[in-house]
Amino acid sequence: MAEWETLAADKRARLEKTIPAEWKIPSVPESDSSYLDIPATSGVLSETELQITGSSATELVAKLASGELKSVDVTLAFCKRAAIAHQLVNCALEFFPEKALAQARELDAYFEKHKKPIGPLHGLPISLKDQFRIRGLETSMGYISWLNKYETEESESVMITLLRKAGAVFYVKTSVPQTLMASETFNNIIGRTVNPRNKNWSCGGSSGGEGAIVGIRGGIIGVGTDIGGSIRVPSAFNFLYGIRPSHGRMPYAKIANSMEGQETVHSVTGPLAHSAADIRLFLTSVLSQEPWKYDSKVIPLEWRPHEENIIKTKLASGGLTLGFYNCDGVVLPHPPILRGMETVVSTLKANGHHIVEWTPYKHQYASDLTYAIYTSDGGADVYRDISASGEPIIRNIKDLLDPDVKAINMGELWDTHLKKWQYQSEYLDKWREMEEKLGKELDAIIAPITPTAAIRHDRFRYFGYATVVNLLDFTSVVVPVTFADKKVDVKDEKYVPMNDTDKLVQAEYDADAYHGAPIAVQIIGRRLSEERTLAIAEEVGRLLGNAITP
Repeated sequence: MAEWETLAADKRARLEKTIPAEWKIPSVPESDSSYLDIPATSGVLSETELQITGSSATELVAKLASGELKSVDVTLAFCKRAAIAHQLVNCALEFFPEKALAQARELDAYFEKHKKPIGPLHGLPISLKDQFRIRGLETSMGYISWLNKYETEESESVMITLLRKAGAVFYVKTSVPQTLMASETFNNIIGRTVNPRNKNWSCGGSSGGEGAIVGIRGGIIGVGTDIGGSIRVPSAFNFLYGIRPSHGRMPYAKIANSMEGQETVHSVTGPLAHSAADIRLFLTSVLSQEPWKYDSKVIPLEWRPHEENIIKTKLASGGLTLGFYNCDGVVLPHPPILRGMETVVSTLKANGHHIVEWTPYKHQYASDLTYAIYTSDGGADVYRDISASGEPIIRNIKDLLDPDVKAINMGELWDTHLKKWQYQSEYLDKWREMEEKLGKELDAIIAPITPTAAIRHDRFRYFGYATVVNLLDFTSVVVPVTFADKKVDVKDEKYVPMNDTDKLVQAEYDADAYHGAPIAVQIIGRRLSEERTLAIAEEVGRLLGNAITP
């Protein structure tokens, strides 16, 4: 056995020991059917614990703040359900229920003494992508060479510091793909994380462990990061809401990352949850801790209720004006996604909203520019951390990163910055031109987030629907819509692909294989429009009947 395999086996053994025997389930079903009902039938959770884990975060914090619930009971319930989730879908890289329960007892003692909560998230368990550094724990981030290195109080992520202040409890850090640069979740440490609805489908990536654990309700609010769709793709594939805030709205300091120092397209952090209300709860709770006093890149911008009220006023007085596009001109989405888009557009029209076609502007150019930015160091950073242990490169990264790509020099980097800025400005020009044509404000744009429903493993080929938003630094919120239906979502055999990538994506579609897979869209707003865009997404979800999923 190679040294890297020994290190991985040791990590898996240590992870296995964190799950108490009484939380173990007899076996994982071999069938392709959904795992969603197994936590309720496992015998591990009591009826009260099932009720707790089936609640919304907004409901739970209200009961915790009033003293109706104790943090130790809520934390225990989610620790148990997370343990079941990991056994089913292989989603955890760190699991620490004892630390979590100790933290919960401290919060309960505070409440008992002071008769008030410590903060807006008092006693609420929050699951975390493995990028977040927590003192005393490892942050492997999918690299075997990062194992057995433990965080200190000084290295702890600012987001963790602020969530502690808000009263959140930490109990699990979830799996990511090697390097993070993939929209699926596989690493050489624990292997593949699968979708709770069907083990043959991807849970998305790179915040795939978060998508899976929240999808099966082993988590209530999960925190991920997004540089190319890494919050939005797992949200879409697990029938969840998720937000990609603009850079500078949420703290990112001391979060582990690949390509640290790459400042052209920023990675951002944000939540995945079952409702827009729970997304709002997370954002407002973090902003209430004044993150701009801890992270110099955070813009001093509190949550702005008046921005939400602008949308509410429009909803009450004539409706929204929304653009949409079904295809970005590079890759045509599969039939389920096209039907999802049509469902959203027709529902909005039927409810009095003004819907106009948006012409995507130079999305091929934007996708190519974004890829060039990701590989501007020639892949040196990620290849260094992979080769440090001798572990093999996973298939997703082999498919994505050209080993022959050359690093660019400083002059070329400056030119890239100018190209990005020019593209962002040109896109704003197009937005203004549309508003001048309409004679009123364009509130947001509705678009696919991926060209596929929850995809089969190792088949994700096109990131463009997500990455264009990252390049623009727009706000984007994922809204779950419906599920693929093999009887309705029939393949168009006469379709002629636009290019080789489109041909690959179209060849992947199989109506039987994708039957039942989650379908989602993204609501795209201008930069730093989190309040308005989330309010629009919440209304879309309400009209679809997906405001909160069971």
